[in-house]
Amino acid sequence: MAAKIRKGDRVQVLVGRDKGKRGEVIAVMPKEERALVRGVNMVKRHQKPTGLGRPGGILEKEAPIHLSNLALIDPKSDRPTRVGFRILEDGTKVRVAKASGEVLDR
Repeated sequence: MAAKIRKGDRVQVLVGRDKGKRGEVIAVMPKEERALVRGVNMVKRHQKPTGLGRPGGILEKEAPIHLSNLALIDPKSDRPTRVGFRILEDGTKVRVAKASGEVLDR
């Protein structure tokens, strides 16, 4: 199945403690159906210092969030939208914003 949300997309969180926040997708994990979004779903991790010069302490980093809790931002209207697919005349399959009909892949 084709991915509706890809690395580099701007998304908005639909539910949860970060509802309404926007960010860029850093990574997508298709098997787990999760994505990492910059600045969203931040968690604190305690890390021991390593011998390689990396200090220990409490680090803040992004945790994965389920794809169903994310909506792609429509580039035309700057609002969340669903994603559909369309096959162009040259035979390429592209993602399309359902709200505006704008082609997302070029």
